[in-house]
Amino acid sequence: MQRREFVGGVAVTSLLGSSAFCAGSTESKFRVGVIGHTGRGDYGHGLDTVWKRVAETQIVAVADGNEKGLAKAKEKTGALNGYTDYRKMLTEQRPDIVAVCPRHPDQHAEMAIAAAQAGAKGIYCEKPFVRTPAEADAVIAACEKHGTKLAVAHRNRYHPAMQTIGKLIAGKAIGRILEIRGRGKGDRRGGGEDLWVLGCHIFNMINYFAGAPSSCSAVMLQGGRDVVAADVRPGNEALGPLAGNEIHARYEMERGIIAYFDSIANDGTKNQGFGLQIVGSEGRILVQADLNPVAYLQRGNPFSPARPNAWEPITSDGVGESNVDDVSFDLVSHHVTAAQDLVSAIGSNRAPLCDATQGRTTVEMICAVFDSHRRGGRAVSFPLEERGNPLRKF
Repeated sequence: MQRREFVGGVAVTSLLGSSAFCAGSTESKFRVGVIGHTGRGDYGHGLDTVWKRVAETQIVAVADGNEKGLAKAKEKTGALNGYTDYRKMLTEQRPDIVAVCPRHPDQHAEMAIAAAQAGAKGIYCEKPFVRTPAEADAVIAACEKHGTKLAVAHRNRYHPAMQTIGKLIAGKAIGRILEIRGRGKGDRRGGGEDLWVLGCHIFNMINYFAGAPSSCSAVMLQGGRDVVAADVRPGNEALGPLAGNEIHARYEMERGIIAYFDSIANDGTKNQGFGLQIVGSEGRILVQADLNPVAYLQRGNPFSPARPNAWEPITSDGVGESNVDDVSFDLVSHHVTAAQDLVSAIGSNRAPLCDATQGRTTVEMICAVFDSHRRGGRAVSFPLEERGNPLRKF
């Protein structure tokens, strides 16, 4: 098989082997400890309450450094035990699963490491995973040392239609893969913030379909000119140093595919570009992040002006099926599928579908943009030599 062909055999086998979620053989429910922080990322996108929908789990405690927020969180989750110090919660309650919920990633590494050290069997972490490759390295080392399974909340990765797309690619349904193009939402956050907050979803899917990145070259712009050191500022949502309202990045991927990511502030697309397009010689696949149907197939030469073929929905049942995955969409969008997968991963001693290693890859793909730009757009290789945020050295 040529390097530039999609290596479908291993990828699809892995997909299909992981698609069935088993309950695991546990005599009692997994005890869940929820960590949030009102005013500092709160509880993310429902990572606190999802466990109420998973039969194998029970929320036993919640921690929140804000006392008023803690009272509300106890009521919302039904937890009997509340703590203003998450470390005390971990020590006293010893939960089997810990939900690291805040949207702000500045506390994720410390929270996850503390959970692993306290003996947690599993961790479910909100995205962005962490702020730097170094933080990801530390979290992964702690999880490996203590035998903890960590899953990252890139919820689109868990949609069963992703398996359908994997089989379409492996079966050459759109011919030879020419490129993958991803975009953020292109709203007011366009550029550096979009890269972090929404780009991480796109990079996770690119990683899934194209393998690991090998190099990145990128440019960051502010008002149409190159970003300079004076443009670097503290990012919103505790993201760390940030810059740019326009970003263009190019990645060489493991399976010989070139992938692109673009984000422009207020680009006028009304968020419709959020997702990715897999462009092949005989068609293209559109993946719409967080929408239902999650994907569409258009057959035929994507560059021909005479392309009468309509977009066909891709669902867990196949292409053009009437089922639009309403049930799957609900379970995926509310993190139920991901939570069930983590329970299954613990029970069968396997990696979660979106594990800490994949989380680290998304962080490195983001930081590679900063690293390449500060080096004048020169390509940087993976794993990144710079393990901190490269903008600190701009």
